[in-house]
Amino acid sequence: MNAAIIFGLLIVLMLTGMPISIALGLTVLTFLFTMTDVPIAAVSLKLFTGIENFEIMAIPFFILAGNFLTHGGVARRMIDFATSLIGHWYGGLGLAGVMACALFAAVSGSSPATVIAIGSIILPAMVKQGFPPRFGAGVVTTSGALGILIPPSIVMVIYAVATGGAVVFGPDGQRVSSASIGQLFVAGVVPGLMLAMALGLTTWYRAYKNDYPRLPRASWAQRFTAFRRSVWGLLLIVLVLGGIYSGMFTPTEAAAVSAVYAFVVAVFVYGDMSLKDVPRVLLASANMSAMILYIITNAVLFSFLMTSEQIPQALTGWITESGLGWIGFLLVVNVLLLLAGNVMEPSSIVLIMAPILFPVAAKLGIHPVHLGIIMVVNMEVGMCHPPVGLNLYVASGITRMGITELTIAVMPWLLTMLAFLVLVTYIPALSLALPRALGML
Repeated sequence: MNAAIIFGLLIVLMLTGMPISIALGLTVLTFLFTMTDVPIAAVSLKLFTGIENFEIMAIPFFILAGNFLTHGGVARRMIDFATSLIGHWYGGLGLAGVMACALFAAVSGSSPATVIAIGSIILPAMVKQGFPPRFGAGVVTTSGALGILIPPSIVMVIYAVATGGAVVFGPDGQRVSSASIGQLFVAGVVPGLMLAMALGLTTWYRAYKNDYPRLPRASWAQRFTAFRRSVWGLLLIVLVLGGIYSGMFTPTEAAAVSAVYAFVVAVFVYGDMSLKDVPRVLLASANMSAMILYIITNAVLFSFLMTSEQIPQALTGWITESGLGWIGFLLVVNVLLLLAGNVMEPSSIVLIMAPILFPVAAKLGIHPVHLGIIMVVNMEVGMCHPPVGLNLYVASGITRMGITELTIAVMPWLLTMLAFLVLVTYIPALSLALPRALGML
């Protein structure tokens, strides 16, 4: 009954058009003041300690690095490099867009940033070369979602923060630790590359079927030149991921290093950004960081309320007694997350749902890293369909296309993503094989 009241109040507040962060906070405070005996001092203490987390600092640093790269010419050089490699295949510029999105995702950690950086450059070029606008919009909107699956990923950081410190137990009563950011980053590599290949295959097939234009084959000299021009951006991938996996620095330290490196490359190496543009980028990054951190703050309170009311434990007991196995549970999880993607943005969904689903998944023997990757892929799908798909709105601003037209445009690639979601859900090895091979699990 308490769970029904809490979620009912949250849904009612959201239906009024209230921002999700404020709706979360009001739900918690209303319930605590009227229906519980929890001391308010404990609430204020949790509010402070909940965000006193070293890992949370990675979020503003990755946002800052992504903004420097978006404005600093790195995306254009990555597109040139990708085009030189595969531009001569059917749908060459579209394939280059998928590859460039995958490369940029490995340095930005954000899907909207990837769509803006790659889409604003490659979409006009595709239209100029003769591609239908819908084809280009479908490619970039869905490929941009790779920004939260290919590490580093801001959503993965949020998942690690949301589940960190929870006391949960496995099917045999053993304590199960939450997933670390490093484990999630490594686990996202194989699924990220597989999804990029699947989206690329869909792009190639549609281009081949409709005989869309191809670019002339680039010479090896042209490819080397394109690589040399893009190497400073590509080195960030090696610096961040190589530094984390080798143990040279933590994910939070890697985020700080990436922000400094992106600043140096954008301003002093490529020179596409002047020093007078830096304050504007800093302010935009601060605004986005404040928005996410405010959501996290209220989600911490919501998680505290869930725990104090024993709702995750009750849900775990009900599912265990009902005999619902891990296969049925993951099906329910996917349906629930896809439905949530219709009304909320990824950060809010992960912050609300992860603390609830994590104890149940652990009890059913589902690895927390596997659950994290499933949630991230669901968030990718949610960013590409209405009514609140962030990638759709970003792409709409670039293409000047309506949301309905964009929804039709992305459908072939969206179906590919849904098929991939099924694979990731029921083949845990796709997410867990690489971390295990590296001795991280």
